[in-house]
Amino acid sequence: MTTTTRPATPVTATRSGRPGAGALALRQGRLEITQFLRSRESVVFTMGFPIIMILIFASIFSGEIGGGVKYTQYFITGMIATGLMTVSFQNLGIWIPIERDRGVLKRYRGTPMPKWVWFAGKVIMVVAIGIAETALLLAVAVALFDLDLPGTAGKWLTFGWVAGLGVTACTLCGIAISSLARTARSGSAVVTPVALVLQFISGVFFVFTDLPTWMQQVAALFPLKWMCQGLRSVFLPDGFGAQEPGGSFELGRVALVLALWCVIGVVLCMTTFRWTTKRDG
Repeated sequence: MTTTTRPATPVTATRSGRPGAGALALRQGRLEITQFLRSRESVVFTMGFPIIMILIFASIFSGEIGGGVKYTQYFITGMIATGLMTVSFQNLGIWIPIERDRGVLKRYRGTPMPKWVWFAGKVIMVVAIGIAETALLLAVAVALFDLDLPGTAGKWLTFGWVAGLGVTACTLCGIAISSLARTARSGSAVVTPVALVLQFISGVFFVFTDLPTWMQQVAALFPLKWMCQGLRSVFLPDGFGAQEPGGSFELGRVALVLALWCVIGVVLCMTTFRWTTKRDG
């Protein structure tokens, strides 16, 4: 007797035929990426800003910072870190208030879609654009300025976890700070000054140890400084760690501070995030 077997239910679908959780998240992520790419201003600023800055710095500082390390090799770490902060913290902090003001978030909340799917879509967008932006920045720096890429698997692994923890912390903080903007227009006014100040005091535009001590101490309270420091351990010689304020790259402390900011970001998101404006109730 011949038996027939029913086709297995795809892992991406529920028994009712509806998309599963993973499929919903990926679909929302594709939507977020598409919306981002349709905004030419956001694409140009987010993708182009780090590249423009490294071109400027490489043209101004063409020599060595010391110990055989070129200025370009030093500043690429800050450009990668600030690029990841831009696509996560700054981008989300500006665009979420716009979506809230237009009623987009209110409509999302009224649909059967689980709320976490919307957040997952934002995370997928940040990760995808962040990877593309970093790859483009490294390609330009290698092609034009002979950037030395990490030569060992260990350094690439460090690059991965520093960037991963850093972009997670910045993403959560970007979602949290979006609640401070009362209207769509005020999002940029709230987020941009914070991002600029952090860039100036965290070793993005200047050699970190050249900054005043009090400024270094303030920067150490925030994740961008630790992202830059962790990335310096990847792109600079091991001996260069002795020139850091702590006498080494302090990768353990880098991981601890970035992980702590991830926890802080989760708490802030859970306690402050709003789906509607005050006028909507």
